[in-house]
Amino acid sequence: MARGLYYYLREAWKKPDIKTLRERMISWRKSQAIEKVDKPLRLDRARGLGYKDKKGFLVVRVRLKRGGHKRSRPNKGRRSKRLHTRKNLKMNYKWIAEQRAGRKFKNLEVLNSYLIGKDGVHYFYEVILLNPSVPEIKNDKTLNWISKSGNKGRAMRGLTSAGKKSRGLRASKGKSHKVRPSVRAGKRRGK
Repeated sequence: MARGLYYYLREAWKKPDIKTLRERMISWRKSQAIEKVDKPLRLDRARGLGYKDKKGFLVVRVRLKRGGHKRSRPNKGRRSKRLHTRKNLKMNYKWIAEQRAGRKFKNLEVLNSYLIGKDGVHYFYEVILLNPSVPEIKNDKTLNWISKSGNKGRAMRGLTSAGKKSRGLRASKGKSHKVRPSVRAGKRRGK
């Protein structure tokens, strides 16, 4: 059976060439934290998440520092209850990358993102952004939903795939789907 291009791209990314990827990451470290990219690096992944090579689409590479999600200790006076030094940030890296890209490009909406590499210090993501005001997007039947006013600031409100996963709204392996409202909220209402 003949295989298509995207099959071979997917297979190549399962075991990427370490030397090439290392060289790329060295150059990515020297570049800006959020940088526009002409074409997506993982074309198969980008196409699977809704990317099309047409007007209104923008792909951005985001560099994130790994670690450091523990809340720092306040340097001014607090009572011990309000110090909150043991609490960690619950957001995943992908969601943080999407939010940073959304903040940088305010007129665009985040569609989705994917990991392109990580080293000892950084995570690298590619974030797919859409311009909802462009006629090519408004006339596309599969993408015109993003032009509606209810989808403004998707990444900030946790409505992207990564945001929903981080908020516990998507079922993970071995766990049941999270129900909204919670069981306790249902008890309070008398159901």
